[in-house]
Amino acid sequence: MSINLCTDQLAMLLAAPGQLVSVSHLARDPRSSVMVDAAMAYPANRALAEEVYLLKPDLVLAGTFTARATVSMLERLGIPVATFPPASSLADVRQGMVDMGRALGREDQAAAMVARFDAGLAQVGLPGGAGPTAATYAANGYTPGANSLSGDIIKAAGFRHLATELGLSHGGFLPLEALILSAPDLVVVGETYPGNSRAEEILSHPALTQLRGGRETLEDRDWVCGLPGVVDAVTRMRAAREALGAAP
Repeated sequence: MSINLCTDQLAMLLAAPGQLVSVSHLARDPRSSVMVDAAMAYPANRALAEEVYLLKPDLVLAGTFTARATVSMLERLGIPVATFPPASSLADVRQGMVDMGRALGREDQAAAMVARFDAGLAQVGLPGGAGPTAATYAANGYTPGANSLSGDIIKAAGFRHLATELGLSHGGFLPLEALILSAPDLVVVGETYPGNSRAEEILSHPALTQLRGGRETLEDRDWVCGLPGVVDAVTRMRAAREALGAAP
């Protein structure tokens, strides 16, 4: 049974038929999950200890920061829990597949998945040169920074991460003025949520829309979890780099 969005999706990819009995409700959310259709085949849970206990799973899959009260209670009840840290690099993505394969007793399937992942990255290739600059920009002006999965994807595509040059390698809030003055070659933003959000107003600020560099949209689901599909994100970012040209 999985109670975390990222373990949901890895488990659906690797579990044997009938092995996985439930995934979190987030796996059915198209804004967060790339496996919505597959998730519909499983009962959804909200990471409540009562739900888990009633299903009596042999193993619970959770993230390091998933519902800590639930995980603590399950451990006290003697229900095995395997926790997976969030992926902060492409190497972590690879390791997560290996760890999930081991947890599910599906090592061979995980090895095959890793091989396909490595082949996909190899096909994208490693770009040369210093590369243009890219900035990720989200609600309230937050940037994940280079030391994140999105940052490693940007690096693999051949960009320099603006956050590192501004001293935010581990992420932080980037003032709009600093972003405009830095004039990155590419700004990467996510899709805004329906409705009105003051936190997201900054993404449509006239000054931001007047930047002369490129603009790429990647949704959270494209790179929030360490899944094989992040190769597609690398490919899209590499295409964006090539569209800008080799020179900054």
